[in-house]
Amino acid sequence: MKNILVINGHPDAESFNKQISKTYIQTLENAGAALRSIDIRNLDFNPNLQYGYRKRTELEPDLLQALKDIHWSDHLVWVYPTWWLSMPALMKGFIDRVFLPGITFRTIEKGKSEGLLKGKSARIITTADMTRPEYEEIYRSSGLVQFKTGILEYCGISPVETTYIGPVYDLNEKSKKEWLEEISSLAIKDLS
Repeated sequence: MKNILVINGHPDAESFNKQISKTYIQTLENAGAALRSIDIRNLDFNPNLQYGYRKRTELEPDLLQALKDIHWSDHLVWVYPTWWLSMPALMKGFIDRVFLPGITFRTIEKGKSEGLLKGKSARIITTADMTRPEYEEIYRSSGLVQFKTGILEYCGISPVETTYIGPVYDLNEKSKKEWLEEISSLAIKDLS
């Protein structure tokens, strides 16, 4: 079985994203999977990459543990809302602070880099307030491209599967239940 790390990037503990990550985690626990989880909102860290890559800011204990969990995992599951076509600011700050040169990627020569998280796979589960066709046709899936290609695949993670749930404001309790059943099925699929 894979070591699976579930990362919830929603800042609200009572969000539908929390229900999604909880369902995914409970399904894996029931299957006896090797599992760890991170709720970014509960971490104590400064999300500002204050000096860019010019000068390293020491990582807080919560970020050091998150890095250990990322390196431990074979499969990462990211659950977050799509806000302003991308991820919440807190999640972006987490990525800025953790996905660093020499840790998740390295420069080989000018203009070329190598991902240091090879051998890992990922699943993105994102919620939004528009339909997937709108997001794809009008906005060219810009946030998913940024995260999937520009961050995860850049750092060597492959394959990266995506699950898009939207529009969330249209989901009634029956629809939410159906989505949570789908999330449970995805969790079982991700174990193999």
